[in-house]
Amino acid sequence: MPAADAEVPVLIVGGGPIGLTARALLERWGIRTLLVEKHGELSPFPRARLVNVRSMEIYRQLGLAARITADAFAPEFGRIRFRDTLHDRDFATAAMIGVNAPVPESPVIGVVTSQDRLEPVLLAAAAAPVRFGAELIELAEEAECVVALLVDHRRGAETRIRARYVLAADGANSTVRQRLGIDTTGPGAMGGFTTVVFDADLGRWCAHQPAGVYFTAHGLFAPLYPEGGWAWFVPTPEDAARTDWPEFVSRALGPDTDVRADVSRVQHWVMNAFVAERFRHGRTLLAGDAAHAIPIVGGLGMNTGIADVHNLCWKLAGVLHGWADPGLLDTYETERHPVAHRTLRQAVANTQLMLDVQNRRRDQLQGGGAAPTEVELPWSERYFAQLGLVLGTTYHSDTDTDTGPDYVPAPRPGHRMPHLWLTPDRSTLDAVGEWFTLLTPDPAHWERHLTAPWPLRIEPLPREHTDLCEIGPHGALLIRPDGHIGARWRDR
Repeated sequence: MPAADAEVPVLIVGGGPIGLTARALLERWGIRTLLVEKHGELSPFPRARLVNVRSMEIYRQLGLAARITADAFAPEFGRIRFRDTLHDRDFATAAMIGVNAPVPESPVIGVVTSQDRLEPVLLAAAAAPVRFGAELIELAEEAECVVALLVDHRRGAETRIRARYVLAADGANSTVRQRLGIDTTGPGAMGGFTTVVFDADLGRWCAHQPAGVYFTAHGLFAPLYPEGGWAWFVPTPEDAARTDWPEFVSRALGPDTDVRADVSRVQHWVMNAFVAERFRHGRTLLAGDAAHAIPIVGGLGMNTGIADVHNLCWKLAGVLHGWADPGLLDTYETERHPVAHRTLRQAVANTQLMLDVQNRRRDQLQGGGAAPTEVELPWSERYFAQLGLVLGTTYHSDTDTDTGPDYVPAPRPGHRMPHLWLTPDRSTLDAVGEWFTLLTPDPAHWERHLTAPWPLRIEPLPREHTDLCEIGPHGALLIRPDGHIGARWRDR
């Protein structure tokens, strides 16, 4: 390729939640970035619906949690309800653990919100330049950089960007992944679906029984915003181009309703299920849906991508600032690749659990006689066993460890640092930032004896937490910038 028109340490490809979160994280580390997005603006579709408790911990670190919560639904919407039609009574319901109410394992709770409400908050969280309407069409790696060819769809002009590293967050149909020839493993495309955004007065059926999701025999209904609006998710019909969507939605609401849906948007999409065989190709790293496409049931996809870049960005910063060897970037794939596979398995299991509920209900209705008013859910009150998945991710030097469905806080290397209150309003997780954190009940000793080539802060640990942290009065925990424990000394 000819000489580049501009140079930047990190080129971020993709302007969804993952790319925007990476841009905010890297700016906090003092790393210049350029984000390019092929579409002309942020997506107007609701898409992802859940920001889970771990993602909210990350956004708390970025100072964004309060703003995200202000635009989200109240906690009582952190629930799923199963109905034959939207206007029928629940035959089953479950709380979204970590969303419907605080949990003792975290200083925050997750929220039900639409992706089109989240993205503007993330865009405003950093000042680094963003080019909408700029599509990456070619990529070439050189000895010390990657050169990307971009086309500006507004002006038709081509530009070349030289970047030390490329962070590809350009979705399940990632151009970057395809250009690099990285294969994927997994079920692949699981079918075509349609999202219909509409307005209708559904308060008589839902206002007194709020939920983030209503599963019915006629598709999935979800309230979009606290002030109104709905989305309907349904398998795409064969004659989608000729479908009368307002009439289709009205019939799905129930045969005896007189509600007319005012449809504003219709989007067809493919539900994918795969994991990329590699997350790194030289100086290019994949994150989010570009690295792993997760089925939507359970709301795991976007949140897994947010955790990806939280793991990756401090490592990129260390390499670019010179206090970390470039080999540190290899640990991104080592740590996150197994998480992606386990998350994909969980999402597939979630889908099977959903089908199990619907099948049990169908069997009841077809069994003759009066159907029971309730269906026993095929899981406990753990909402798809997610708390263990999102808070229990554990990294080791050679592999990720599956901690099981339940989350059990563990103050050991590789684990997320357990949430403990350092002061009445400051968590151990709040001590994490653009630095490594040493938590110790004896900071004076460690300040005298500890030197480090990387950013480090020493924080006092209240002595009442020493037993919970499994250290003595002079011990310490070293916390990585992503909140995972890097090392533990039981004593001096």
